[in-house]
Amino acid sequence: MTIKALIIDDEPLAHKVILQYATNIPFLEVTGQCYKASEAYPLLENGEVDLIFLDINLPRLKGLDFLRTLEHPPVVVVTSAYEEFALEGYELRVADYLLKPFSFERFLRAMGAVRANLSTTPSNTTGPTLPPTSSDGQADYLFIKVDKRHLRIPFADIAYLESYGNYVKIWDGSNFNLTPRTLTSFVEELPANFVRIHKSYLINKDHIDYVEGAMMVMKNGQMLPVGKNFRKVVREWLG
Repeated sequence: MTIKALIIDDEPLAHKVILQYATNIPFLEVTGQCYKASEAYPLLENGEVDLIFLDINLPRLKGLDFLRTLEHPPVVVVTSAYEEFALEGYELRVADYLLKPFSFERFLRAMGAVRANLSTTPSNTTGPTLPPTSSDGQADYLFIKVDKRHLRIPFADIAYLESYGNYVKIWDGSNFNLTPRTLTSFVEELPANFVRIHKSYLINKDHIDYVEGAMMVMKNGQMLPVGKNFRKVVREWLG
């Protein structure tokens, strides 16, 4: 599978970096280059484009405004020096947000995600696969800020959340991502299968192995204490 990409960026150096990186990725082919968003319309109409590398701070028509004009956009990876637009970009369903200057390793990770996205897109549909939603139409994921990136994490992958001062560790198996938020701020964002068992822990019921006394044992082997003030709620929640 060859991914055909279009670069939209007003900086020649940005084009050069992406072109150089692309030569080291066998499945990626840059088939078009634009320095203004308006130049991209004919290429999108007349040519096959699987992926757009899109800058935000473009002359006249800004990158995200351009994206909003596309009825059936290809997969989009934002390449920008402006971190503050990351959440807005993800709300427009971009596949990744590369903060300039980005390394080849980071670029390669983004291309792996794009490839996985395209490989799961049904052949009779147009545009990228949308993030999964629950039966009531609500998103089945949350976004968290990690370093200079915003990560999309499916609820099903989260084993538990752990308070860590002014940060929260979000555990996925034996690994975690650290994000600058409080544990309480997550409560209303999480679905009903999450419950707070301690002032420092919010767990996913689907990742419980067993309960023994005042300890919750997770499938990853981690033992978490059930706080005294939370035991009644936990008993009712477990049924």
